[in-house]
Amino acid sequence: MMRPMSLTPTPDQLALLQHALDRLREGFAPLPDAPANSARPEAAAPARLDAQIQTVLLEAAARLQDNFPYHHPLYAGQMLKPPHPVAQLAYALAMSVNPNNHALDGGRASSAMEKEAVAQLATMFGWREHLGHLTGGGTMANLEALWIAGQLAPGATVVASSQAHYTHARISAVLGLPFESVPCDGYGRMDAGALERRLAKGGVGCVVATMGATATGAVDPLGAILDLRAKHGFRVHADAAYGGYHVLAGNLARPAAAAFGRIAEVDSIVVDPHKHGLQPYGCGCVLHRDPSVGRFYRHDSPYTYFSSAELHLGEISLECSRPGAAAVALWATQRLLPLERGGEFVRGLEASREAALELHATLAADPRYMVAMAPELDIVVWGMRAPSVSESSVLARRVFEEAAKRDLHLALAEVPIGFFGGAIALMHANQPTVTALRSALMKPEHREWLGEIVARLGEAADAARGE
Repeated sequence: MMRPMSLTPTPDQLALLQHALDRLREGFAPLPDAPANSARPEAAAPARLDAQIQTVLLEAAARLQDNFPYHHPLYAGQMLKPPHPVAQLAYALAMSVNPNNHALDGGRASSAMEKEAVAQLATMFGWREHLGHLTGGGTMANLEALWIAGQLAPGATVVASSQAHYTHARISAVLGLPFESVPCDGYGRMDAGALERRLAKGGVGCVVATMGATATGAVDPLGAILDLRAKHGFRVHADAAYGGYHVLAGNLARPAAAAFGRIAEVDSIVVDPHKHGLQPYGCGCVLHRDPSVGRFYRHDSPYTYFSSAELHLGEISLECSRPGAAAVALWATQRLLPLERGGEFVRGLEASREAALELHATLAADPRYMVAMAPELDIVVWGMRAPSVSESSVLARRVFEEAAKRDLHLALAEVPIGFFGGAIALMHANQPTVTALRSALMKPEHREWLGEIVARLGEAADAARGE
């Protein structure tokens, strides 16, 4: 069985960090020594300071034990994936400088590394030209994408599917843009027919295509959405915060593969390296296909941008201060694990999808469970068979609690009963949604731990039923 990813870098890897810190210091060796400030207590008593730091760090470590084991394969719940050791080490290395990737004055090297890393993400989606930068996460990245849509079509409606992330409705409200959702089909994808009927009414400025829904991992029919754009004229934004890296995967089913095959045709893309990109939180990215939208970001600062004629990232970002360490960590990870089809990074994505398919098939064959649609990425959704939908929901919550007692950590999702097809026909449908169990099998190790996961789930299911 594959060993779970380490919670922290190994001692040997920490030694590599020390070597890298020594190399970094060499770059500043010509500077004269700065005398210690005698007013600072630590200058007179460094040993005492070290002891105090150790005390505080050990206290913090004890507090942090009150967490789920996100790094372990038995954590199979929310979208939490351990950052790669190279990302952790590179982040720590950069933090010794603490660069700010707003203006070049604050992060000259890390800004260059951000531009390189973001260009690699754009290339992954098939774009040679682009405008983009890192953000604090997917919410801020989506806000920038919808802000540009609102600048291009002031007051026009933003449309997304009923399974799109709730942030789009919130962001639209913040931006003062009308927002509407359109129904999904039985697979959790945007219903293209329903979208066309809404478009016929007019007034739509942007359609959000969800490339990996939060609850189910469903991928909207991007090809159909783009075809409707040719007829009705609107901006298409791909929210690929979760699923974006799967554009490289070679084992997607035909509908998802076809959707990702046309992602280069959209107007903007959001992807979160802190999800499948092996990065620490927070690291999101927004990309625009047309670099000329940079004109909407233009602003004047009396002191920030005059140190260089080069592009300062703050000139194309709504955020001001941003951690340069996040850019260095992403650059280092992509340097070690290039975004190439068939490479080590992509093999990890494909292994996670294989785990999801296997778990789905195993659950489908077990009479205790009912499965939703087959996973399009690596998220599996299933429910508990019971006389009624409400009883199924109660039972799912019990299973969730019993699984946690067995160190198996799942997630819960409230989904339409239609996602479960014929299984619901055997139950009393006394409510429109059902509480389901959900796993995001983001770790490649999940594939080899499925036997253990299924066994513990079975014990939890029996306990929840009182068996």
